[in-house]
Amino acid sequence: MNVYDFDNTIYQGDSTVDFIFYCWRHDGRTLISLPRTAVCGLLYLLHVMPKRTFKQNLFHMFVFLDDRSGTLEAFVQSHKDRIKPWYRSMQQPDDLVISASPQFLIERLCKVAGIRQVLASPVDYATGRYQGMNCHGEEKVRRFREQFENARIGSFYSDSRSDAPLAKLAEKAYLVHGSSVKPWPIEAAE
Repeated sequence: MNVYDFDNTIYQGDSTVDFIFYCWRHDGRTLISLPRTAVCGLLYLLHVMPKRTFKQNLFHMFVFLDDRSGTLEAFVQSHKDRIKPWYRSMQQPDDLVISASPQFLIERLCKVAGIRQVLASPVDYATGRYQGMNCHGEEKVRRFREQFENARIGSFYSDSRSDAPLAKLAEKAYLVHGSSVKPWPIEAAE
């Protein structure tokens, strides 16, 4: 199977950031959480608050959405064309996406793109609270092994060197920058 990171890898941009801005633009009530997000963002930048705690406070804005399912569906429809052409040209039915973005968001975007297998961060869309670990770095490997115990990764693609743990599992790994796909740097995989 081939395994892909999602944001900035096969999706043009960061889907979580895009979704947050979409919510702010289309449901003004979500702006109520902006002061909280600003304070938590500052604490995160000062290394006082962990990334997961910052993200959970950012996702708290979801409690203010009037129509969660309608907002998500409208966002997906407006962003479904952001899947990169290089990925579309080689897409396979058994592809797997592993992402640190919220599961509810990535699952929906992938479903529209025809990607059936998704592992992502378990975030409760109603509350913005994590229901498990942020699917990042070594956690991606743990989740992969938990779901696909003895599966082999033929090729792995990511835009981030933080995905080196998954790159090490793959027979071939590639670093993606925009539409450029190049072999994973050896020093980054070690």
